[in-house]
Amino acid sequence: TSGSIIYDGVELRKMKNNETKSKCNKIKLLITDVDGVLTDGGRYYSEKGEIMKRFHTRDGMGINILLRNYINSIIITKEKSKIVKKWAKDMNVSKLYLGIKHKEKKLSDVCKDFSLKKDEIAFIGDDVNDLELLNSVGFSATPSDGILNAKKIVDYVCISKAGEGAFREICDLILSIQFPNKTKWY
Repeated sequence: TSGSIIYDGVELRKMKNNETKSKCNKIKLLITDVDGVLTDGGRYYSEKGEIMKRFHTRDGMGINILLRNYINSIIITKEKSKIVKKWAKDMNVSKLYLGIKHKEKKLSDVCKDFSLKKDEIAFIGDDVNDLELLNSVGFSATPSDGILNAKKIVDYVCISKAGEGAFREICDLILSIQFPNKTKWY
């Protein structure tokens, strides 16, 4: 189907415009938010503070599949969570930026650290503090339950919800565009 992305025999989503495929084809690094993308946005607290977050295993696998195909993943998040730090290390996230209120201000550091241009970077975010970065990268996405303002500006709205494989969906999308004839990812 013209304008669609087919992955593993399944149509993922019709693209918003014809530029989206060419944008994905340039991507060398994927940035993600945490709460509302990698997690469902819920936080579990005890009197001692945050005690638990739920991550989808396919998202972690996506990070490692991207790495095997020479695409790095980094996290930029407003929060300062030991849980996120542990998960990022376990999943081989290339770089972790914790406690970043204005995520878009980190983009020049990311470009410098990875020797990339903005159009070689993708970002998946879901809320108001992600909008500027979503507008600043080469390819942008939001989970299906991202806020309306994010859905209006991104290149791609996921079929998947936050914490239910939205990050992996973007990994698969990028890889299926960059390597359309590759069938073995792992």
